[in-house]
Amino acid sequence: MRQFKTESKKLLDLMINSIYTNKEIFLRELISNASDAVDKLNFKSLQDPSVKLDQGDLAIRVSFDKDARTITISDNGIGMTAEELERNLGTIAHSGSEEFKTENAEQQGSDVDIIDQFGVGFYSAFMVASHVKVVSRAYGADVAHVWESDGLEGYTIEDGERAEHGTDVILTLRENEKLDADGEAETYDRFLTEWGLKSLIQQYSNYVRYPIQMMVSKSRQKPKPEDAGDDYTPEYEDYQELETVNSMTPIWKKRSSDVEQKDYDEFYKSTFHDFDDPARTISFHAEGTLEYDALLFVPGRAPFDLYSKDYEKGLALYSSNVLIMEKCDDLLPDYYNFVRGVVDSADVSLNISRETLQQNRQLKAIAKRVEKKITADLEDMRDNDREAYEKFFENFGRGLKYGIYSSYGMKADELADMLLFWSAKEQKMITLAEYAKGMPEDQKAIYYAAGDSRERLAKMPVVKGVLDRGYDVLLLTQDVDEFTFQAMREYVAADMPKIYEDDAAREAAEKAVADGAEPEVEDRHLELKNVATGDLDLATEDEKKEAEDATKENEDLFSAMKEALGDKVEKVAVSARLTDAPACITTEGPLSLEMDKVLQKGPEGAPDGMPKSQRVLELNAKHPVFAKLVAAQKAGDTDKIKQYSGLLYDQALLVEGILPEDPVAFAAAVCQLFFRRNKTAVLSSSGGAREIALSPSCCVAIAAGNNVEREVRRISSRTALIEFASMTTCGCSPAFSQ
Repeated sequence: MRQFKTESKKLLDLMINSIYTNKEIFLRELISNASDAVDKLNFKSLQDPSVKLDQGDLAIRVSFDKDARTITISDNGIGMTAEELERNLGTIAHSGSEEFKTENAEQQGSDVDIIDQFGVGFYSAFMVASHVKVVSRAYGADVAHVWESDGLEGYTIEDGERAEHGTDVILTLRENEKLDADGEAETYDRFLTEWGLKSLIQQYSNYVRYPIQMMVSKSRQKPKPEDAGDDYTPEYEDYQELETVNSMTPIWKKRSSDVEQKDYDEFYKSTFHDFDDPARTISFHAEGTLEYDALLFVPGRAPFDLYSKDYEKGLALYSSNVLIMEKCDDLLPDYYNFVRGVVDSADVSLNISRETLQQNRQLKAIAKRVEKKITADLEDMRDNDREAYEKFFENFGRGLKYGIYSSYGMKADELADMLLFWSAKEQKMITLAEYAKGMPEDQKAIYYAAGDSRERLAKMPVVKGVLDRGYDVLLLTQDVDEFTFQAMREYVAADMPKIYEDDAAREAAEKAVADGAEPEVEDRHLELKNVATGDLDLATEDEKKEAEDATKENEDLFSAMKEALGDKVEKVAVSARLTDAPACITTEGPLSLEMDKVLQKGPEGAPDGMPKSQRVLELNAKHPVFAKLVAAQKAGDTDKIKQYSGLLYDQALLVEGILPEDPVAFAAAVCQLFFRRNKTAVLSSSGGAREIALSPSCCVAIAAGNNVEREVRRISSRTALIEFASMTTCGCSPAFSQ
């Protein structure tokens, strides 16, 4: 018994049980070793004319024997002598492949693709095997040698037999483990099935450059007997056939000009289990200090779990055509988490298990290039296929917005121009750049409104007020929208027509353009303003003066209304933004009404200590309702002021899509406006119109929503039809008056 040339059992145990996290990796490692052996012989044939090889014969074969509990990985590569078995398998962490690459670095080129690096992959076999036997015959040698070990103490090397050059690795699998306290156990039988081995090969080694062959079970119809009658039922038989189970040449290493889009589509759908074709396909090859191939796809639709906590982003990472990580999340930023694809590089530094990367800077360099490619492709779609881009944005736009918000605006330069929002003026989706191009010269901000629907937002008084002044308003309907704008603070509109400070400068510029000069442009910094917050600074000097005068004249009224509303509002003021509505609610500070609503919709509502919106009730001093408020103040009718203040406030909340704090009280207050103390109603009939008194029961019934005509018939014997018109805050005369 020979001893391993190392610290022995302790280190061997470490190799077997601590390096790899997944037992099924053993097949990937052994197939990679077999591929290296074939590659070495192939390289030898290229360097030595005396070595005659038929390239079509180079292959790797995988087989299993369920009864004997064995798996065999065979190759017809360069093989090993007894000394090489001693050096490569008897010395832990000695890599013959790495040694080969170093010795032939200048000559090997692209004809050889050596995978192994560390010399420990072979020992992964002991994760699943109780005994490993290696039969190898070196190319040109007359005898074979057998290496055997149980992975515990040591190994043996003896003479053996093999018909031709190459290596057989024979694993005797462990027995299935018994159930533990949690009812779990390792089942090694899963590796002793045709389907189990094929799936592992196709998952991890599908693109190894040499054929990986297996005997697979198939079914076929037996020949029909000559004397078979009309009632003959076809019979079938099972048979076995040697089949290549890997694809070998990966599609991402082919020139994009040599691949049809339908082939990319088929690869995408079969690899990433999608029924739809991808919206975009991005293929590129990078050279330099870091060489790699990348094939990326933008899905045609969002997966159902895209925005769930269970969704895993990342690209499949290959090294020398061998799968290293199914989803390497470091290759994609979060806002491009929807992108699927493959990155393959032999230059990345792997850790000893080849399951993760060792040097993060290499990964960062690849990720940066990948991100730029995705961005450029999406910009091309935005500019040249707008319909497709709008569909893409509907599926994945939320992620782009979140990219700006989660980076506290740091990613705004990269992502802001890729966002789309609904234009209230243009009635279509536009970019921020397109909004800026359509602005009047005097506009200094981008105006927006945030809410749950475009239809409701378009009808809001604050939106109509801005539109009526000739400015566009972006309608934001996703919960992340306003948070994104808050993170951005401003948008820098590039290449905008230069604004000149005086007429002389303008005239000089116009003359220069007339003489053939290019028009001057500038980058314009535009503030992002919510039309329902702060001072928009859109009022004329005359409008500002009127608002100031109205405020001074009615200070007592505003104080009374503020007292009536309590801490619901910070103040009551005259509005300079309203045109036809009697009132609206705006906010002061960074937190808008919509942001307040979003926070309240959290799992547990807005947490204690979370700031709330500072609400302002703005009144239209030109509206008839304001005149009624002024009249009530002069008459000293505090009850009416209190009632009207509450109604105006709750009405303004409803316009914002917010329910009043007490809907029942709001409904009762509205009903009170229908009735006066004598409770009368206007009746019309063939005899003309007249006012009649209503009984208390009738009034209660009306307030409860009962049939009004039936209640009136109890009072009047004549057939009558009530003209029932609701009292509104626009000052219309009610059928039931106070």
